[in-house]
Formats: sequence, C-alpha cells, structure tokens
Amino acid sequence: MRILLILLAFFLGSCEQGRLNPFEKTRELTILTLGHPSSEAEETEETGGTAAFDLELARRLAQELGLKSVFVPVPNDEELIRSLGNGKASLAAAWLSPAEKSQVTASAPYFESRDVLVTHEATLPLRNIRQLAQRQIHVIAGSHQENLLRQMSKTNAALKIIAHRNLRELDLMERVAARRYDAALVSDAEFDIGINLYPELQKAFELGESHPIVWLFAPDTDPDLVARANAFLYRMQATGELDRLKDRYFGHINRLTQADTSRFIQQMHDQLPKYRTLFQNAQLATGIDWRLLAALAYQESQWNPSATSPTGVRGMMMITEDTADELEVSNRLDPAQSIPAGAQYLADLRNMLPAEISEPDRLWMALAAYNLGMGHLKAARYIAGTLNADQNSWYAMKQVLPLLAQPKYYKRLKSGKGRGGEAVIMVENIRVYADILNRHERPFRALDMIPGLPDRQPRLSVTKR
Repeated sequence: MRILLILLAFFLGSCEQGRLNPFEKTRELTILTLGHPSSEAEETEETGGTAAFDLELARRLAQELGLKSVFVPVPNDEELIRSLGNGKASLAAAWLSPAEKSQVTASAPYFESRDVLVTHEATLPLRNIRQLAQRQIHVIAGSHQENLLRQMSKTNAALKIIAHRNLRELDLMERVAARRYDAALVSDAEFDIGINLYPELQKAFELGESHPIVWLFAPDTDPDLVARANAFLYRMQATGELDRLKDRYFGHINRLTQADTSRFIQQMHDQLPKYRTLFQNAQLATGIDWRLLAALAYQESQWNPSATSPTGVRGMMMITEDTADELEVSNRLDPAQSIPAGAQYLADLRNMLPAEISEPDRLWMALAAYNLGMGHLKAARYIAGTLNADQNSWYAMKQVLPLLAQPKYYKRLKSGKGRGGEAVIMVENIRVYADILNRHERPFRALDMIPGLPDRQPRLSVTKR
C-alpha cells in the first residue's frame, strides 16, 4: 500500500508541472476554519486539538504551492459550508467528513474518526442510545455528530438533540464535566484531549461507524487545486510526514491517568496562583511561555519549593548545585530564585541546539536535555544518525532516547548510560500539563504589566473535585 501511495503521489506531482497556477494573481490560498471572526490562527494553534492540526496541515499545503495561507474563521459548521458555497474561500479545513456535504468536493482522507458519547463519571453506565430517552444530547450545529443523531431520531423519536452554533466540542465537554449538560456527542480525537482537561468525563460508548476526515473544496474550485492537494496528502502519508504531524498534536495525549490530571487540576487551583507572577516574569526574561514553565515545574516538583531528590537536585525547578552556581542562585529552595534560574537554564539548552531543529521539536528536545543533560541528548542524536533516524525530529528521537539505557549503545559513548526513556516520559507529561494550562490559563503579554489595565483572569472556570 505504501508503494502504491508513493507511485500515486509522484504521478499526481508530475501532472502538476506544466499546469497554470490558478492563484497566479492573488498568490494567496484562502482557507476556512472554525473560530470566532475576531480570532487569529495563532489563538487556534494555542488551544491545540484538531483545529490546530488542521491549520498546520493546510498551511503546509499553501507553502508547497508557493502561496500565502489566509485563514478565515467562521463560527460554526453550517456557516462554514455556506461560506464555502458562496466562494469566500477555496477550501475548508475543519475536521470535516465528506458524507454529509455531497454538494462539495472532498479531498483524499487524512484521518479516521469515530463519534463518542460523553457523560459525567457520576452518570449511571449507558450501553446504547435507547437509554438516553428523555435526556438531552448536545452537539455542534451542522456537524457530523448532529447529522448522525438526526438520522437516528427518525427511528428513535425520544432522542432530544440540542445543537449549538457558537460552541466547540471542548466547550460541550466542559459543560458536561460541570454537570450543566447531560451528554455530548463529539469526535474521539477531541475526547482524547478533553479527558485530560476535564477528568470528570467518561466515554459512554461509540456511536456510528468510523468515517474519514477530509478537506472540502468550493463547488467551482479549479480541479488543479484538488489534484495538487490530493498529491500533497498522498505524499505526506507516503513519506511518513503525516504520522509525524499527528504525533506532534496527538501523540502525547494518552500519557496520564485521570487521577494524574485530577491531581494536577486541583493543584492548579490551590498552588499555582502563589507562583503565577514568578512564572510570568520568567517568560519576560526568556521568551518561553509561562504555562510551559509552570508545567515543567509541576513535573519536576509538583510545585513544591522544598522538593529534594536523592541525587541532590533541589527546589521547585529541581536545579543541580552546579547549575545553581553557574546561574548565581544562592538558595535553590527559594522559588523567586529557582523559577527564573530553571527558565534560564531551559532557554540556554534550547539555544545550544543546532539551528536546523525547528520548533516545537526544539523545545521538546531542550526539555529532554533539562532532564538527562545535553551530553546524553547529543549522544542520542549521534545514535539516531547511525540508525538513519531524523536527529532533528522529536517524533524520531522519542524512539532513540530509550536506547541510551542499552549496553549495546551506551558502551560506545563517552557519556555512558543515560535515562533516555525517563526523559521521554517527562517531556510527554509536560506537554499534557501545558495543554491543560493553555486551556484554563490565559497567555501572558507584556502589556499585562502596565498599571491601570484590567486584570486578565483565567480562561475558563474548572470544577474542583
């Protein structure tokens, strides 16, 4: 199958040459996404999930075509299809299924999805849709989930379907977690993210069959664009780049248990407010998002300023004595010294990495070096080279780092044995904690320091357990 995909990709790619570029005048590719009209692509990327994955994939298509990507957010699926039909954009990238939108052209599939019924953990177990009689099921208006329930309601009139036009699937799950809604029908990819943000949730059961996720094109789209987009997707799949991109957005989300995330959210309420300003000041000094720094600190010490390990690292950021001396930290147990020092150490590690490592892989590798040392990370990169693995890809390095604990590899290294597997776990945990903080805590901007401006409160309220 992979060989067939490669051949098809090259065939379609060869067909592209000699064709006129349908965007020769504008040099722009207009892409519809889901979001409020005032939102920017950066905000969508920050929230993560399927929306950010779609943005990145569509942006890469535009880059391959030599075009500037222009993202136009629309509030809901219905408006997205209407705007696509009115010619306001060339394509829509918003986790869409082709079946219910037969009037528009669909791309080759780039993901498979299932629909999941989500309830609160205190809800009695459900085994089938008939048990939801007299309960309200909340969905996004115009979505695949709404269409599926509407079809089912023809034979099950007791279904009560509530469709929302100005919410997202994560918003529905937040309301189920707060027991404001009985149940919600969402995609399995969004549920896997939501269960980390709201551990009170549970998956009741899957509904319907697996269905493909595609891009949708305006009815009058030049066939050349459709052919190029399909060639791009086939090539991404054939080269493994699509798997790497999926790992970037979804590869870490199943690392923690619900008990882990519940504990983190409780600590986020109880402990984080004491240190928020210190993390924000560290962001100003290093340029690293304060929420990522807070996630690192939680992984290291659970935000305990007096934490001490058997190996001698101490404080909230678990700094070694040598690092403390280098950064002029007189008291590692003082959060006002530990947090900025840990942030600076991480920034220094990131700056030490080769320039060809791009973000966010660069940051993930710096976090790995924070855990096991730059010497061991360089050794793992050397091993990657001997195995023809991509030294600049976190996706590849996740597979290589555990080899540092195998005599077959570490006996040939000056750095010796390393705890590469632990470093991978640490980085992936931090990514989950950062995702949770990105959902519940607002980003910090320098303008927030100006006196007289209104305080910026946390993004969303979260139910305490």
